[in-house]
Amino acid sequence: MNPKNALEKATALYAIADAAEDLEKAGAAPFEVKAFTTGAREKLAEERPDYDKYAKAYAASSRFAQSNQ
Repeated sequence: MNPKNALEKATALYAIADAAEDLEKAGAAPFEVKAFTTGAREKLAEERPDYDKYAKAYAASSRFAQSNQ
């Protein structure tokens, strides 16, 4: 991941954390906060995918599949 995208992703993660804290302070239930953070992080992953991480995960799963044949 190039540095610009990494910085943007980190900034977005901090914004998600801040919003989750605001929800908690407003009295939202824990499951609502968890649902918000999970959904926001999934949306972020769709908008800013990390192809290097996907490649590493694919390689690891391929090695695991081959070792179990």
